[in-house]
Amino acid sequence: MAKVFVCLPLMDELENIGSLLACLQEQSYTDFHLIACVNQPDAWWNEPEKKPVCEANLKTLHLLEGLQSAGMTIIDRCSPGKGWKGKHFGVGWARKTAMDAAAAMASADDLMVCMDGDSLYPHDYLEIIATAFAQNPVIKGMAIPYFHPLGDDENANKAILRYEIYMRYYALNMMRTGNPYAFTAIGSAMACRVTAYRAINGITPHKSGEDFYFIQKLRKFGSILIDVDTQALPAARFSDRVFFGTGPAMIRGSSGDWTSYPIYPHSLFDEVKRSFDAFGSLYKSDLEIPMSEFLIEKFGDDLWDKLRRNAKTESSFIKACHGMVDGLRILQFLKWRHQADPGNDEENLQVFLQHFYKNETLPLDISAERFSLADADVDILGKIRSFLLEQEKQWQKKLRILNT
Repeated sequence: MAKVFVCLPLMDELENIGSLLACLQEQSYTDFHLIACVNQPDAWWNEPEKKPVCEANLKTLHLLEGLQSAGMTIIDRCSPGKGWKGKHFGVGWARKTAMDAAAAMASADDLMVCMDGDSLYPHDYLEIIATAFAQNPVIKGMAIPYFHPLGDDENANKAILRYEIYMRYYALNMMRTGNPYAFTAIGSAMACRVTAYRAINGITPHKSGEDFYFIQKLRKFGSILIDVDTQALPAARFSDRVFFGTGPAMIRGSSGDWTSYPIYPHSLFDEVKRSFDAFGSLYKSDLEIPMSEFLIEKFGDDLWDKLRRNAKTESSFIKACHGMVDGLRILQFLKWRHQADPGNDEENLQVFLQHFYKNETLPLDISAERFSLADADVDILGKIRSFLLEQEKQWQKKLRILNT
């Protein structure tokens, strides 16, 4: 099978790197090469509050250098004078630097697997991924399942469970409506073929959310596998090292602010589905769809005419529509519609569960009139997460591969 290049951005991960390296050492699939990019802005060396991060990075760098072998490449973007300068910094740039290095040294048949320094992985993680690529030659990449293990901090546990409930609820609705962007992008849980990475000109180095944009970019290029029989185990911790994502969501959520991660009414996802279902008809003539007002706001009154002029067939027009109304636009539409009638997160979750899973044994107390996500304890939130996770697994097995 193919050689695997493990691409690893590292910043302030000194206390976690040992556990990750142990996971790699225990992998049943041994034909892999680790590319680690230890990084931070160079200016941090002159900032007292950031200097401890720089010093920890330097220790991480020296630890890796002490272990360096033919199966490891270390990229130093943390030593004085070698850190990021100007606006080019953050996990996006670190991940891109590692992945670009992999693309430069890899063969056409090789694979890239992204990991993070605070995540753990089963011993057969790389083997399952390499086997899945070999068995599914059509796929260009993978959005690999994930699961945040709980720790000793109750506030962190409640925050990550609430965040996972949001993510899994969102994914379930995208899956049940058959959307081509029904994936969850986690930077520590994605993989691709080297040929695909080269074809799409690599990952775009956003300061945050680079994982979402990368999987979306891969999805527009080709098929994505979502039914992968393994999972990454990212850490659940409060962190402000990125601008948005798990860490910042937990910080805001722990203070009671979940406005950026609402439980959207499931009917809004149905509006997206009706809009996607109408793309074929739009090739023939204009018509009103649930997303019309939003899309005209974004792209102008003549958006359909522009797409028709560049599409020779109905199928190429539909593909162009999918390219325009992508995962980002869907999220923006949901936020836009939700602002008009935000409703109640608990009620939206209850309605969804009772509508689609009325014959299932629902999580304890989810139907209680006074149920509150904010007041629920770890046990109740964990049961909700587990229920959504099991439904998500069933949809992943049913859909398997996302394609046009």
